[in-house]
Amino acid sequence: MEMPSHLGSKDPNDPSPWLALYLDRSTPLPDEVKKQWLQDSSSRSRQYLLPFIRPIARALIILVQIIKVVVPKRWAAPRTLHWILATGLKYFVSPEANWLILRHFHIGSRILEFIAANSGVEVECSPLTPKTLDDLKDNLFVKHDLNLFNFVINLNEALREQGKQLESSQSLDFSMISEASFEIDELPNRWCNFIDIQTAIEMFTPTYQLFLTDNDFWRATNSLQLDETIAIYAATLLDDPEIVLLVNNRHPLIPLSTLRAGSRLVIHGMASEMLYSRLLSKKQAANSTGNA
Repeated sequence: MEMPSHLGSKDPNDPSPWLALYLDRSTPLPDEVKKQWLQDSSSRSRQYLLPFIRPIARALIILVQIIKVVVPKRWAAPRTLHWILATGLKYFVSPEANWLILRHFHIGSRILEFIAANSGVEVECSPLTPKTLDDLKDNLFVKHDLNLFNFVINLNEALREQGKQLESSQSLDFSMISEASFEIDELPNRWCNFIDIQTAIEMFTPTYQLFLTDNDFWRATNSLQLDETIAIYAATLLDDPEIVLLVNNRHPLIPLSTLRAGSRLVIHGMASEMLYSRLLSKKQAANSTGNA
C-alpha cells in the first residue's frame, strides 16, 4: 500500500512519529486499519481539542455520579442516549473514527463467533453488524456490553456442565474470520466531521453515564476488563500465549474507577483490532498448511 502523505516524509533530522508507527510491524494491524487510525490520531482535533475535553469529561463523570445519588436507581433513557450518540457521530465525528467504531462491532462479533465455534460446546452468539450510524440507534452500545457478559456466562456454564475446557487444536474453524471489508456504507464527510475518535469517546462517556442506570454504566466500564478474558480464550485455542501481551485493560477481577473509562475504551478497540489481526494471520498460516 502506498504510504499516506499525511503521515509525513522521511527526514532524518525531523522524523515523523506517525510514519514510524505506520511502518512498524511489531503490533499486528492491517495497513488499512493502521492508516485510518493514524490519520485520525494525527488530526488537529486530537492534538488541540482532546487535552481540554478530557479533564472536563472526567469532572462531569464525578458530577453525574453525585447526581445519580438522588436520581431514582432505575431511571434510564437508553433510546435517547443512542439517538444522541448516533447523531453526534453523524454530524461531528471524522469519517475515519466512525469507520473504526462501526468496524469494532463487526470484529467483536466475529471474535466471539470464533471462540464459540471452537469451544466444543454449543454457545449462542448475537452478532452486531451495523452498516450505518443510524443502526446504532437500536441500543447497539448497550447490546455490545450485554453480549460480552452473556457470552462469558453461557460459554463457561456449558463447559462446566459438560466437564470440558477450552483446548488448542490443529484444525480450528476460521470460517468467520475474513480479510474482506465489512459491509459499512459511505460515512458523512462534511466540514463539521472533524472530531477524532479519542476526543469523541471522552465526550460521550459522561453522556453514556447520565442516560443509563448506575448499574448499567458500571457493567459497561467493567466489560472493558474482559479484554484479557477474551484474549486468553483465543490464546488457549490457538496455543499462542503472546496474544495476551497485546491487551492491557487490567485484571478482570479487580474493578477499576470509571474516571478513565474513555481512554480504556480506546484501548479496548485497539486490543480487539490486534486480536482480530492475529486471528487473520493464524488463518492464513493454517490455509498454507492445509489445516483450515
